[in-house]
Amino acid sequence: MPEAGERRLSLAWIGHGTVLLEADGVRLLTDPLLRPRVAHLRRVSAPPEDTTDVDAVLISHVHHDHLDLRSLDRVRSLSVVVPRGARKLVERRGFEDVVELGVGEETSIGPVTVLGTHAEHDARRLPFGASIPSLGYLIRSSARVYFAGDTEMFGAMRELAPGLDVALLPVWGWGPRLGPGHLDPRGAAEALQLLQPRVAVPIHWGTYRRLGMTRDPAALREPAEQFARYAAELAPDVEVRVLAPGERLEVDSC
Repeated sequence: MPEAGERRLSLAWIGHGTVLLEADGVRLLTDPLLRPRVAHLRRVSAPPEDTTDVDAVLISHVHHDHLDLRSLDRVRSLSVVVPRGARKLVERRGFEDVVELGVGEETSIGPVTVLGTHAEHDARRLPFGASIPSLGYLIRSSARVYFAGDTEMFGAMRELAPGLDVALLPVWGWGPRLGPGHLDPRGAAEALQLLQPRVAVPIHWGTYRRLGMTRDPAALREPAEQFARYAAELAPDVEVRVLAPGERLEVDSC
């Protein structure tokens, strides 16, 4: 149990961009991708823990591996937070409490505040959808957590979240290479120099593979290990915690 004066954040990386956060009695789920198969992608990690009972879902952008409507159907949370322009995509699935945010806009979920932040990531709902801006989210409770979604590094990260407790940073993807709008292991470590969190957790790696890619656990884990090595060089004051899919982390904040 935390000592008097301490507050505890609990998080579990479910896999890919999906993180279950529990802060101040509020349960939040980011970008749920929960299925064993998504188009040409196969899940290679253990099945996710129960994520059906959450207070809100945070969607960073409308790409199919971040706004997966069939996974969202399994969650059925009370509220869904989406980038501005994505409301109709979610309301069509029967969700009534859909909150749209732009950069700098916020909403409250119980005692927790969720702020939309800039993301350098072009997103449209293929095959015919219009471009909808991507978001990151700053989650402010007794601890401060930055969920980056998908993004390249940008200079304003330096002022994004002073006093940050945890940064959830993407370090790879699901294929053999990354396109523009993503952080690779070194880019994510460079972002730590701007963000300066107490703890960093690499996400968006080693959960799904496309057909023909290796299933070797060491190869799938390598992007996260590279990130940890670069972080030790570029941001040595930041504690890096590499979690396996489904693994939980408790973070105390005074």
